[in-house]
Parts: sequence; C-alpha cells; structure tokens
Amino acid sequence: MAWTRASIEPGQWNPSDMPKPVTIYGISNCDTMKKARTWLEQRKIDHAFHDYRATALDRRLLQDWARIVGWETLLNRASTTFRELPAREKADLTEEKAMVLMLAQPTLIKRPVLDTGGSLLVGFKPDVYAKTFA
Repeated sequence: MAWTRASIEPGQWNPSDMPKPVTIYGISNCDTMKKARTWLEQRKIDHAFHDYRATALDRRLLQDWARIVGWETLLNRASTTFRELPAREKADLTEEKAMVLMLAQPTLIKRPVLDTGGSLLVGFKPDVYAKTFA
C-alpha cells in the first residue's frame, strides 16, 4: 500500500507508521556491495544508495553507527587500505582514532552498511538480509 496523508483517516495520522526508507551505504565498485544491491533489487526492495567515497559520511552518522553496532564492527581490518596503513596508525586503536581514520579514508568502513529504518546491518549475509526483510 502506498502511504499518503490523504489515505489516512483524520486523527489517525502517525508518522511512525510510515515505512522507513532503506539506505545502503558503501562504495560502488565493491563486489560485496554489488551482491547486496543485486539481492535487494531481485526482491524489489526499494532502497537508496549512498556511495561514501563520492559523498563523504557525516561524522554524526558514523558515530551513531558506532553507538549501535560498535566501532570495531565498522572498521574493516581486512581491507587493503587498513593493511597498508603505517603501523603507528594501526597501533593502540581507540574509537576516536578509528573514527578519524574511517572519516579520512572511507574504504576503511566495512561494506555494506544497510539502514533499514529499524535496524542496521554491517556486511552482507543473504540469510541475515532474508530474516530482516521477512
């Protein structure tokens, strides 16, 4: 059903009843991102794509994600970018240090980050996506 104010009886409008938009965050040339986006498209799940290499992430958004899932979950230690960091930058990582690194080099953020409007998923696992959208 399409949600519009006109389709709701007077006095019954509650913005929290609106379906939340789905946004997938990542970088366009990532194979995992392509798999996740294909999964969403095959199931006709409307979503917006935010390429955080092309359009930087807001620090507040990254902090919100860290609060929800933990900065350790967001930091992609398996990435080429992380492996190529100087040892001094990888040493003694704290949340603040990791945030500065991820904002400066978005490829350090694990992909994809999927905001369903009600939950936040990091990484792509088809079975987890299927449960989320069941």
